[in-house]
Formats: sequence, structure tokens, C-alpha cells
Amino acid sequence: MKRTSIAIMSSILLFASCKDATPEKKSDTSMTNNPLLTEWNTPFGVPPFDKIKSSDYLPAFKIALEENKQEIKQITENSEAPTFQNTIEALEFSGKNLNRLQRVFYAVNSANTDSILKIAAKEITPAIATHTDFINLNADLFKRVKAVYDQKDKLNLSPEETRLLNETHKRFVRSGINLQGEKQDRLREINTRLAGLGGDFGENLLDETNAFEYHTKDKKDLGNLPESLIALAAAEAKNRGHKDGWSFTLQRPSINPFLQSSPNRDARKALFDGYAMRANNNNENDNKAILIEMASLRLEKAKLLGYDSHAAYILSDNMAETPEAVYGFMNKLWPSALEMAKSEREALAKKMKSEGVSGTFTGSDWRHYVEKVRKERYNFDEEQTRPYFEVNAVRDGVFALANQLFGLTFKEMKNIPKWHKDQQVFEVVEADGSHLGIIYMDFFARESKRGGAWMNALRSQMNVNGMVTPIVTNNFNYPAPSGDSPSLLSFTEAETLFHEFGHALHGLFSNVKYESLSGTNVPRDFVEFPSQVMENWMSEPQVLRLFAKHYKTGEVIPDSMIKKMKDANSFNGGFATVEYMAAAFLDMAWHSKKDNMPTDANAFEKETMDKLGLIDEIIPRYRNTYFGHIFSSATGYSSGYYSYLWSEVLDADAFQVFKDTGNIFDPETAKRYRKMLSMGGSQPGMELYKGFRGAEPEIGPLLKKKGFVE
Repeated sequence: MKRTSIAIMSSILLFASCKDATPEKKSDTSMTNNPLLTEWNTPFGVPPFDKIKSSDYLPAFKIALEENKQEIKQITENSEAPTFQNTIEALEFSGKNLNRLQRVFYAVNSANTDSILKIAAKEITPAIATHTDFINLNADLFKRVKAVYDQKDKLNLSPEETRLLNETHKRFVRSGINLQGEKQDRLREINTRLAGLGGDFGENLLDETNAFEYHTKDKKDLGNLPESLIALAAAEAKNRGHKDGWSFTLQRPSINPFLQSSPNRDARKALFDGYAMRANNNNENDNKAILIEMASLRLEKAKLLGYDSHAAYILSDNMAETPEAVYGFMNKLWPSALEMAKSEREALAKKMKSEGVSGTFTGSDWRHYVEKVRKERYNFDEEQTRPYFEVNAVRDGVFALANQLFGLTFKEMKNIPKWHKDQQVFEVVEADGSHLGIIYMDFFARESKRGGAWMNALRSQMNVNGMVTPIVTNNFNYPAPSGDSPSLLSFTEAETLFHEFGHALHGLFSNVKYESLSGTNVPRDFVEFPSQVMENWMSEPQVLRLFAKHYKTGEVIPDSMIKKMKDANSFNGGFATVEYMAAAFLDMAWHSKKDNMPTDANAFEKETMDKLGLIDEIIPRYRNTYFGHIFSSATGYSSGYYSYLWSEVLDADAFQVFKDTGNIFDPETAKRYRKMLSMGGSQPGMELYKGFRGAEPEIGPLLKKKGFVE
């Protein structure tokens, strides 16, 4: 997921300042005493997490905001004529402390929040939004930017400098700099309000997820749940105050295995409904009113900026370009995916009936009978594969793949500051022994961490006065080890590690001059491509043999099991595509509205799904009230959740390039691929891809991969 990309958000906010959030002036002593604002004398300049307290963030932000405001003032009050150096580069290089602070704060608040950080976020997030408007709606500053932009053809700029100038000018225009008077005032109000609402949405979702519990004392309810997950459920029960029994939560490492394993239909329904109704229970954590207001404000903002809809505004700066292009793309795939899902439903319902279970087959039955059908058809039991996917072995697998493709090695750093004791930290080293960057890996679920998996950039690469190397993070929600039981992953969970590591490589490989063009600062519908392409290697036998070894015996995963696993994974592909696409259609439905915004969130969701013909047994991967990708920040993935599927076209086509060489580790192809990633956002996404592929991507490899064509 980058994902969202906090990296993208941070790079945009690099330029921010604020006229309404000016703090009291602080002494140099207070700045020196705050570890967030001092020089970080740590290995490779990593954040000094061992010295940072949650209470340090808010005062540090107040100082950094004021500092950045003064930097902007120096640019606007410069008596010299505007130049690329004294305006565009000065703007690019401003906000060093603020940018660094934002990266650390948003990373920690997502992965290890507490009550102090939650309170701080309620003040910081709207202040940053106001701060951003101060810079992007600053008439004096834009006057200087435009003066440089208007003479760009005479400046003899390099391609990357030209890109920086164009992107800087475009950001001001897209932010509403040309609006005047009351319209611009209203835009500022909308931006601040959206930032606050997004934070509230995410906090409600986390609280609602953490509040749910299904507790049982009947071991029969556990079915064939692996011992490692049984131990984890017992520990969860103890943590929640029970003397015995097992507790299951709405975290995916807890709920999904239970839905697969438990023979207790009522228990499965309780957990399924708890997940499907998150933040939709008319209580203090309800998100319906929040998301309706956010969608309405986004539409109002789009119209102020001259667009028919929020989707039209967002997509005009993406590879897809228009809502019509997104709908056209998804409509090509939806009928085939839906028919496949219907066929799967028939097989699952038939299996349930054959067991003498009365009643109608429902969504809470789906995962349970998938496992039974897979076992019956392919003699495959996913639980038999978990011992081959111990979390550290899978980690070593992505490292081995990176070594095969790019010559990278990874040196663990034991004594380095971390935000949580469970984190693992590695130096990434080039084939010639030189330093490339640092990666933090945070594997396990906990109440202080939001759901899902994502990548952050704690520091992005740039090369102005010497190379600044990247520091990236990968974050997951895997089941933690419990007692003597290690963390054993499902195939899908292991695949997620490869996915997020692809985002990490995108950040690590960056080799550009300017920070705002580095790493994952690319269009939303390109950013998921480098992550998803890594998933293709995960299932290849050559790669599995590198790391998939039984955690007890060291036995390499047998070829017979690989074949069973690949055959079994071909079943339920319709479900996976349909539940994802239903969410993508829901995102587009909200944000393609041109007027008459819905006032009943549940009714609008049902109406949208009914138009698609979505079957009752499948719900969108994310329903309205827990669709954090599109509602837990001011913009996020709004009008962009389709990008995972769009990127699948790129990733399937790109992996085919490797396969066509006869060597999935082909060094020349890997070299071209790395060069593409190294360019970050210094070129448009399609130009980057064509530079690698030599042509635009074909959809054929994706259709074949999904089983829609032979």
C-alpha cells in the first residue's frame, strides 16, 4: 500500500508555511534541547528514536513552522530579480527541519501511536494544511516562480531542472493560486477542514478496530487453526483480561485465519460482521458523517479549481488523465472477474451443501469453504505451507532476490535507534561494497499500529551538495511470535512482504538531484508498479527455493507442494479481483459525482454495488466507513484506488520482459529496470516505463495472469 505515500505527502509539504499558526518565538536553547531539531549524530543519520519523546513533536513543529516561514519570507523579499537558483531551488531547499520532522512524525504516528501523539496530530495536521496554503497560495512567491517559468526556454536548464520548474509552477496552479478573494479564502477553509476530518476518520477506524473482540472458551471453535495462531489468540485473551480461552480481533492476522478454520458458523458471522461494520455502528467512532462531508468538500474544492469533479481534478495529474479512462479500463476487466467469482461461489455453495449445512451460503462462509475446495480439488492445505514461510525466512527471501537481480547485500544493525523494539534495521550495501541506504522493517501487528502494510521514507535521496542516501521503512501487520511459536505467514502474507519491499527498492534506488523528484514521488497510478512487479518473482520456483525452508527441519519446500500451491492459488482469483475492484468503483463513484452529493453513505454504497451487479456474498475490500486509503487523509488515494489494477498492467508486462529473456534474473533487464526506478519523478510515468520497455505496456499478460484468457 506506499502506500501511501507519506513520502509523496512529505515532499509536497516540504514547501509549506503558515500565516495563521505562528508560534511564540523560542530560544535557541529550547531548539537545542529538542532531539527532533538537533543534528542527528547517529549511524547514517537515522532519527534518534531512543531520545525522542512523544511530547517533543508538537513544540518541534511550532518551531519548524516558524523557521520555514522565515525562509519563505527571505525568498519573497529578495531584491534581486527572480532566477532559477534564488527562487525555484531556494524553495526546493527550504523547510529542511520541517520536512524531516513530518517524515518522522507521520511514520511513528502510523506505526506506534499513543495518546500524546493522537492529541498532537489533531493540532499538527490542520496546522500543516494551513501551512501548505500559506506557501502554495502566496501571491508574492508565485510572482517570482512565474517570472522564472515564463523565461524557461531561455535558461538552458537540464532536463531535471526543467522538470522541477514545471512541477513547481504546476503545484501552485493546481493549488488555486489564481483564485481571488472569497474563493481563495474558502479554499483555505476547505483544506484545513479536510485535514482535520481525515485525521478523525483514521483515529475512529483504529479505535473501532481495537475495540472489537470475539472470545471463546470452546476449543472446537478453533478448527484446524495452526498452533502458532492458537497461542497468539490465547495471549490476546490474557491481554484483554480473560483467565482462559482465546480472543480474536479484527486485525487481519487474527480474523482471516479464523474465518478459514473455524467450523462455528455463528462465530465466523460475528467476526465477519464486526469487520464489515467497522466505524458504521452509530457510535462515537462512526465515520459516515465524516466521509460524506469529505466527499462534499472535495467536490466543492474541485469546482473552485475549475473541474467538474474531484476525480477529474486528481486524475488530470495521473497517467490515466480522466475518469472516463479509468472507468473504461475497469469495465474491460469487471465482467470476466465477476463471472469467475460467480463460478467460485457455485463451487463453494455446493461444497457447503454437501456437508449437510442448511441455510444460504454467505460472505462469512466464503473463506472457510475456499480452503475446503482447494483441499478437495488440489489436495492442498495452506496451513501445511506456513512452516516454510517463517517471517525472517521470507525477509531473507526478498534480500536474496535483491542480491540476484541487483547485487545488493543487507547487514543487520542491532544497536541502532528504533521506534519499537520489534523493528529490524539493515544497512543496504551495493555489490561494490558502497553504502546505498537504510531500511527499517516493522513486522508485527499491535494496537498502536494502523492496519495494512506500507512504506515510508524517513529520508529521501538527493544529490545537491553531495549524495544524501535514503532511509526507508517497511511496515506490516503479521502475527507476532508467541512463546515457542514463530511468526508463520500464509502465502498471501509472504507476498505482501515482497510487495512492500518493491516500494522500498523504489526509494533506495533513487538517483536524482532534487528531493521532491526522488524515490516514490511519482504519479499515484505508477507508484504501485515497482511494488507489484516484485510479487511476480515470489511465486517462481527458483525464488521459492532460495528461502522457503521449513523453520524446524530446514527442508526446502518440495516441488510437489509448489505445484499444488500454484494450482490452488488459481482458485478464488475471481473473488480477489472482484472485492478489490468493487472498492475501486466505490472510490470513483464518490469522487466522480458532479453534484447532488449523497446524504446516506450506506444507501449510496448499496446503490453503487447494485449497479455493478456485485453478488451478495462479496463485499468491497473496503466499505465506506473503513476505506482509509481514500478518507484517512485530506487526499490520500482518493480517485486513485484503481491504481493497483492499473499498475498490474505495468507489472505483468514488465515481468514478461524478464521471462522473454529466458532468465527471470536477467542482469541486463534488471539493470534497465533499476535505471527506471532510479529516475524517481524526474520524468512522466509513461516515459519512464517506455524507457525500460521500449513501448507502452500491453494488457495481454495481465489477462493471462488473471485467467481471463488462455
